[in-house]
Amino acid sequence: MRSLILRLAVAVALAISTLVSPAWPAHATPVLPMHLAAIPLIEHLFSGQRPGNLGVKDGKLSPCPASPNCVVSQGEADAEHAIAPIQYSGDATRAMQHLETVIKTMPRTSIVEQTDTYLYAEFASQWMGYVDDVEFYIDPTESVIHVRSASRLGQSDLGVNRKRIETIRSAFSA
Repeated sequence: MRSLILRLAVAVALAISTLVSPAWPAHATPVLPMHLAAIPLIEHLFSGQRPGNLGVKDGKLSPCPASPNCVVSQGEADAEHAIAPIQYSGDATRAMQHLETVIKTMPRTSIVEQTDTYLYAEFASQWMGYVDDVEFYIDPTESVIHVRSASRLGQSDLGVNRKRIETIRSAFSA
C-alpha cells in the first residue's frame, strides 16, 4: 500500500510539473529532460528485485503470474498473457546473433545472460526506471524463438510488454 501511495504521489508530481512548466520560446533549444531514475535514490526504488524463476526449465520459460503485466509464448497462457513466438528460418546460431543485434539497438536495455539458445535482457522504462525482465528461448526443432516479457512491479503495464515483443518481432523480421 505504501509503495502504491508513493508511486501515485510521484505520478501526480510529474503531471503537475508538466502542466505548470513554462513553454519554450520558439528560438530556444530545450534540454533533454532528466529521467527520474537517474536520481540516485529513485534509481533503485522502481527497479525491483530480479526474479528467481527466470531461465528455461524442461524446455520451457516460466508461466506468467496472474497480473496482466506479462506475456509468454509457451504453456497454457490465457488470451491476456498469450503471444506468438517469433518465427525464424535457417540456422539457430544466426537467429540468436540477429536477436542479440536487435536487442542491443533498443534503448535502456542490458543483456544479462546469453547462451546458444537463451537470452535474458532487462529493459528499463524511460521516466521511472521500472524494469521488465524479457527472456528469449530458441527452439531449433520448431524454428521459433519463444518469448516471455514481464514487469517486476505493479499490476498493469498498459500493454508495454506486448508492444515491446511486437516491436522486437518486427525488427527481427525486417
